[in-house]
Amino acid sequence: MTGKNAKQSLYEFVAQVGKAVSSPKRLEILDTLSQSEKTVDAIAKQIGISLKLASAHLQDLKAVSLVDSRRDGKCVYYRVADSDVTTFWVGLRTLAEKRLSAMQDILKGFVGEPNTLTPMDHKTLMARAKSGDVIIIDVRPQEEFEAGHFPGARSLPLDQLKKTLKSLPKSKAIVAYCRGPYCLLAEDAVAILQRKGFRATRFPEGVSEWIAAGLPIEKNTIL
Repeated sequence: MTGKNAKQSLYEFVAQVGKAVSSPKRLEILDTLSQSEKTVDAIAKQIGISLKLASAHLQDLKAVSLVDSRRDGKCVYYRVADSDVTTFWVGLRTLAEKRLSAMQDILKGFVGEPNTLTPMDHKTLMARAKSGDVIIIDVRPQEEFEAGHFPGARSLPLDQLKKTLKSLPKSKAIVAYCRGPYCLLAEDAVAILQRKGFRATRFPEGVSEWIAAGLPIEKNTIL
């Protein structure tokens, strides 16, 4: 293969990846699998598509090695191939948010009330959590927490939050997070906590953004 032909082929391979992520639903699948591995059925239910369509999207992503799979008995579990895929997804999303004004307008109305957002950055959040001044809660489903979570975070899934409020002290600030900026679980959790008199805010980023920033996560620890 000549140098010119080789160069063209390389661009074509890159384009294959671009084509694989040209579907909004395939991007949503990458976002979903960046939280934890899931079966086709679980993916289909979470993003609201048919089982057949979810399977087709997964095969397109697998064809360019963005997702991988494993079999456990009769179930097949899918996951992002590695952390580079998560970083790619976060980078692509962030670039789109910066470049597309229409997207910025939607985001302004999507983030909720200003008093629900924590003013802390990653470093400040971790320092205050380590000192015991702040309690971090992960309101995603338990299996996503176990797959990876912020260091020191407590697992308090949103559907169980009202039953577990007594485990949280009102003397400390509570910071809730979920799947990232497009997820509303943390916002719902903060609304519940604030109504009950807690000093609660939400951290707009999730584990995917944490990984993309090169920050450590913990796994398989239930607090």
